Amino acid sequence: MSDLDQLPVAVIGAGPVGLAAAAHLHERGLPYIVLEAGDGAGAAVRQWAHVRVFSPWRYNIDSAARRLLDEAGWVTPDPDALPTGADLVEHYLQPLANLPQLKPHLRYGARVTAISRLGYDRLRTTGRESAPFLIRLTDGREILARAVIDASGTWGSPNVLGASGLPALGETEAAAHLEHALPDVLGTDRARFAGRHTLVVGAGHSAANTLLSLAELAATAPGTKVTWAIRAPSPTRTYGGGDADALPARGALGSRLRSHVDAGRIRLLTGFSVHAITPTAGRVAVTVRRGEAREQVTVDRIVAATGFRPDHTIAAELRLDLDPIMGATRALAPLIDPNEHSCGTVPPHGVDELAHPEPGYYAVGMKSYGRAPTFLMATGYEQTRSVVAALAGDWQAARDVRLELPETGVCRSNPAESVTGDDCCGPAVESTGKGLATGISGGLLAAPLNLVGTDEPATDRSGGCCGG
Repeated sequence: MSDLDQLPVAVIGAGPVGLAAAAHLHERGLPYIVLEAGDGAGAAVRQWAHVRVFSPWRYNIDSAARRLLDEAGWVTPDPDALPTGADLVEHYLQPLANLPQLKPHLRYGARVTAISRLGYDRLRTTGRESAPFLIRLTDGREILARAVIDASGTWGSPNVLGASGLPALGETEAAAHLEHALPDVLGTDRARFAGRHTLVVGAGHSAANTLLSLAELAATAPGTKVTWAIRAPSPTRTYGGGDADALPARGALGSRLRSHVDAGRIRLLTGFSVHAITPTAGRVAVTVRRGEAREQVTVDRIVAATGFRPDHTIAAELRLDLDPIMGATRALAPLIDPNEHSCGTVPPHGVDELAHPEPGYYAVGMKSYGRAPTFLMATGYEQTRSVVAALAGDWQAARDVRLELPETGVCRSNPAESVTGDDCCGPAVESTGKGLATGISGGLLAAPLNLVGTDEPATDRSGGCCGG
């Protein structure tokens, strides 16, 4: 065993995928340390605690994590129940993090600012592979590691409002008027929206659910106004297939949203390209480009439901090979391209597709998908299993990647139960409903449909959303 092999594997992030990596590392007998920027396990999940995921428990638990929890006498949740983010933390992530096999290896309040090779910048080659990784934290501490599994996700790096991929002019200065995705409109954040005019920007299902919450709030809070802005010329994609949708809940979501728009309870602006944001008299003026013309909308709050992107700056001194469009590895990018794939049509992939020219560094989970919104927790679990097997030298297991997903990913939401939630893609649940695949412009297919179903649809915010 080399000196390098005696160093720990550093896992960045103690969310579902990061803790799954820890469980697999424990099973393989590899030394490891988990670095979490937050003050507890599932810190990002806690931010959307009010959201009900659409995939039942049986799809949300990693296999190695389950084995450890079962040994400790864990009371397994109903496999068919649909947990909220709070449920995931309370009944899965926190019990997992508290296990004596994992707890001593977790470091909270440990935010990583940079990763490099000890004594090697990105330019130097000779001897590079024998040098340990150098991980620097915000408090100045430095940690040496034999490998890095980056499961830090994308929650902290939302997309900007500007339509060209750049922040709108004045976006930073108007931050006090902006809301992150998935505000708890009907719960803890109610006071910020009641009696005010809110602009929701985005055409995905997170936007749709926020709009439904605001419409419900407007029915009981006088003066509450709702405007919805999308870049597309039509909201057809967000509305989905209505009664013909393969997924009844998604169809119901779109139908309810359409009814609010048709009744004038939600004002819809299409072809909406945000150019500038200007605070004015306690409110905020949003300047919009429509071709060469410009117009202005003045509101109190803006909800940016525009998705997320990965932040690779901490790995700037590593040799990464990123697809210039997706921001994922070049090998993975074509497999997850949302123009070609929904969540459920992503083919199995593991260590080979996640590898960079920098040996020993792997981004897993949502971050591995770059800007693709088609990530599933189950996909992240299989990624970590494959990567850890490779780090243990078991290349046969590492390359035996098996990802059991439905032929089509499905996006769904239960507007009756969780109108405040976002809805993402997850494995289809066998039942009697009918629905369309996601990732299809307009929500309808010309080809014959593969029917999928759901008995009790709800919402999902496990990291990435399909069709968002």
